[in-house]
Amino acid sequence: MAVVTVGVPAESAAGERRVALDPGAAAKLVKAGRVVLVEGGAGVAACFPDAAYTAAGATVTSRKEVLARSEVIAVVRFPDDGLVDDLRSGQLVIGLLDPLNHLATLEKLADRGVTAVAFELLPRTLSRAQSMDALSSQASAAGYRAAIVAAEAFGRYLPMMITASGTATPAKVIVIGTGVAGLQAIATTRRLGAVVTGYDVRAASRREVESLGAKFLTSSVSEGAGTGGYARALTDDEQKIEQSELAAALTSFDVIITTAKVPGRTPPVLVSAETVAALRCGSVCVDLGSSDRGGNVANSVEGLSTVTDGGVIVIGAGELASDLPTSSSQMYARNVVAVIASLVPADEIVVDPTDEVHRNIIVSHRGEVTSKAVREALKLDPVPSPKDSDAEAAEVNAS
Repeated sequence: MAVVTVGVPAESAAGERRVALDPGAAAKLVKAGRVVLVEGGAGVAACFPDAAYTAAGATVTSRKEVLARSEVIAVVRFPDDGLVDDLRSGQLVIGLLDPLNHLATLEKLADRGVTAVAFELLPRTLSRAQSMDALSSQASAAGYRAAIVAAEAFGRYLPMMITASGTATPAKVIVIGTGVAGLQAIATTRRLGAVVTGYDVRAASRREVESLGAKFLTSSVSEGAGTGGYARALTDDEQKIEQSELAAALTSFDVIITTAKVPGRTPPVLVSAETVAALRCGSVCVDLGSSDRGGNVANSVEGLSTVTDGGVIVIGAGELASDLPTSSSQMYARNVVAVIASLVPADEIVVDPTDEVHRNIIVSHRGEVTSKAVREALKLDPVPSPKDSDAEAAEVNAS
């Protein structure tokens, strides 16, 4: 049987500097018996030259050749139109596909027989899925980078500084949302010497926040934890209460970092326009929840840094992991390798609908949309469970 070929095209999204496989991950795949094809220049922005891939045993070639010869295509962001048009039946594409924002295109790929795998749908609380958790790996990079971006934009010292000219008081930082990105932002701003507070509607987050040396602030909103310990979506009334409570607290902070990113949905506004207007001149808001659908901070614009009339700096930073391209790519590549090991254990793609990871992470397979979440968004009937299918087959055989 033919050896499975894994292809890595260059990313085309504006400002995207990551690559789906670094040379180290490519070497692992080659050692495992795969063929790896990399588009020329795909890793350059992440400081992985073509020569490094060649040394790892991969073949550097044209985009056309990568797409024509590969059974598995690894990407970071959703493929551009040209790549989508070139995908064919039997190929598997893996990436941060943001499926709920690309419903029509994914339905077309399903009709064409493409197997699409979206990291966003991974059941992240399964211990065996942790090595595949690209959302967490990229959130960690984004949280770290958010602290650096905030420090760069802030016009004062973050730590307390004692100098011959006097003492500078430390900056006060609040990180809203204490998931992976939030905890990394807390840890990094603490290392930089700021006085840090972590805010979360999940009271259970207190221990993690305080273990990093930060203060903990929560809401009066009852139990904000959702499935698996992640924050759930708040009701409209709960959001109003949360905004009101936050507004009273936020004006005492110099730096605000928000982390409530919701794939496929409009992010909640946590810092209202009125609150932004009440912040001191020179305050910085770094919005990791920013997207083309809005952000956690009123009037933040994804990818841009704006200054309000009151001198508040608002930074739309929804794709901040790309600002740390080398480390982000290395972590992401490990996630890709783990998914390939699960879905392509030997020389063919093997999808097990009874496997919880496969059942959730796969958007389409064998000509139809298989993801429950995506089917619901497309208003399609549910896919029969494996048990239902077996029972139906038994009835047919019996008749």
